[in-house]
Amino acid sequence: MTTTHEYRVTSTTGSKGLQLQQANVPEPRGNEVLVKIHAVSLQFRDLIISTGQYPGGAKDNVVPGSDAAGEIIKVGGDVKGWKKGDRVCANFCTDHIAGDATAEVMQTALGGLADGVLTQYRTFPAHCLVHIPEHLSYEEASTLPCAAVTAYNALMGPVKIKAGDYVLVQGTGGVSIFALQFAVFSGAIVIATSSSDEKLQIAKKLGAKHLINYNKVPKWDEEVMKITKGRGVDHIIEVGGPGTIAKSLRSVRFGGWIHTIGFVASMDKEEVDTAMACLMRGSYLRGILIGPRHLFEDMNRLIIAAQLRPVIDKVFRFEKTPEAYEYLTSQKHVGKVVIKVADN
Repeated sequence: MTTTHEYRVTSTTGSKGLQLQQANVPEPRGNEVLVKIHAVSLQFRDLIISTGQYPGGAKDNVVPGSDAAGEIIKVGGDVKGWKKGDRVCANFCTDHIAGDATAEVMQTALGGLADGVLTQYRTFPAHCLVHIPEHLSYEEASTLPCAAVTAYNALMGPVKIKAGDYVLVQGTGGVSIFALQFAVFSGAIVIATSSSDEKLQIAKKLGAKHLINYNKVPKWDEEVMKITKGRGVDHIIEVGGPGTIAKSLRSVRFGGWIHTIGFVASMDKEEVDTAMACLMRGSYLRGILIGPRHLFEDMNRLIIAAQLRPVIDKVFRFEKTPEAYEYLTSQKHVGKVVIKVADN
């Protein structure tokens, strides 16, 4: 085994710019391990990197993808605590071990400023790795590094979620579904929004207590206030960005938290004085930059305790990666879209 196949973003034309290329299998340095990638999950971030619209930047000709699960097949001479055969995930930023992110840490964001994981083999620094929970498959584990850690960081951050809290999750994408699952396990009351009644029924099966179709109820912030009897929600998983932030600011309780994670609804923007809205409700607007490795480890303990299983909508073969991008773009999915890289 001396060669590997990897995808690279050769032009900013979406899935058409993904090119499968051959490369040499890298040799792990002293502090690294070589991982056989078994599965990769996709993010909205991957789509906008492929179209050149990602505000965080990406290197030229980047290997895309940030979230993978795999098996260690070779260990560098200085590595302690890891061995051949261990099932692992790498953290989203490989140098984000603990504490807040820094500009230097963000340079190690996989699939953006650093080459990512849509490859058959990749080396990782041993300090970025976490063990995969035993009850999860490689496909399930590949969904954890970005979507799950982001949701966990939001709900288990400065003010941790508690039983009886109201949590509003926007949509049924990866982060929102993980937040729904974590919130339900923690005893919170979940309000889910979506444009699809069918998707909302899936959210209901996962434990959401209140469902709002925002196509049928455009003023969903008013419905949220009715549900909470005028109090507002404790935590909002804000993935819409400019298109939803105004309604989120009207839905949060006094002293509540809005966790800004994405901007998938940025086209339908409502003007709002965000600073004044936060001031008048004493609410907190918190941007989430995924999370450090220690948070990933904490989250895995919850996943093991709950025997939680990620929601996977569809799995594509490695050679069908462009089709996986197109499917994610269609927004037909609930939960995660996964690419199976290895057959065994």
